[in-house]
Amino acid sequence: MYTPPFFKQDRAASLKFADERGFGTMCAFDGHKPVASALPFYLTYADDGTPHVAFHVARHNPLVKLADGTTSWLLAVNGPDAYVSPDWYVSPDQVPTWLYQSVHLTGPVRLLSGDELSVQIDTLSDKFESWLLPKAPWTSAKMTAGRLETMKKAIVGLVMTVEEVEGSFKLNQHKSDADFAAVANALGDGDADAKQISHLMRQTRPLAFADDTNMLERSAP
Repeated sequence: MYTPPFFKQDRAASLKFADERGFGTMCAFDGHKPVASALPFYLTYADDGTPHVAFHVARHNPLVKLADGTTSWLLAVNGPDAYVSPDWYVSPDQVPTWLYQSVHLTGPVRLLSGDELSVQIDTLSDKFESWLLPKAPWTSAKMTAGRLETMKKAIVGLVMTVEEVEGSFKLNQHKSDADFAAVANALGDGDADAKQISHLMRQTRPLAFADDTNMLERSAP
């Protein structure tokens, strides 16, 4: 991943972002061309702190044949992204750009055993069902045993041992406070992704918006 110093994230922040997103594109190379699949995942950590990415794919997915336990794969995890118009800057002579969050995890991938797959299915569903609280969570126990076993035969469990973590959060950190705030304010009127980028920018450099806060306070009755 090409990551200018202004945008580079440390290992802990990158892993936290990936874990919270829980969805990305897994990529491998079959010797002739790249092979990729979008999929949900969760992170676990070995006793020595090594991260592991647990996921599963359909049994006939070409990725399955590439999981040799030694060849490195790439998991690309992306967050919100937004286009930035040069017209939004205070300073002249700006150019269009794109703001985004992205993390790449790389490492070898191996197949899981049947018992490991059962644990993975439950852990993965628990992760995302928790997002739906206060809804009562779905669990595999709600399925009949025969149906669950049939479904499990249609998938293959996999796990990546993460050897490299790269993160790039491009949020205009290299711009002046005035330009930074102007772009964030403009993005705040955009679509859902643009609004998320605007929110992240405000969290990244809150002092750049001090004038906005002071103006609101002065205009309050």
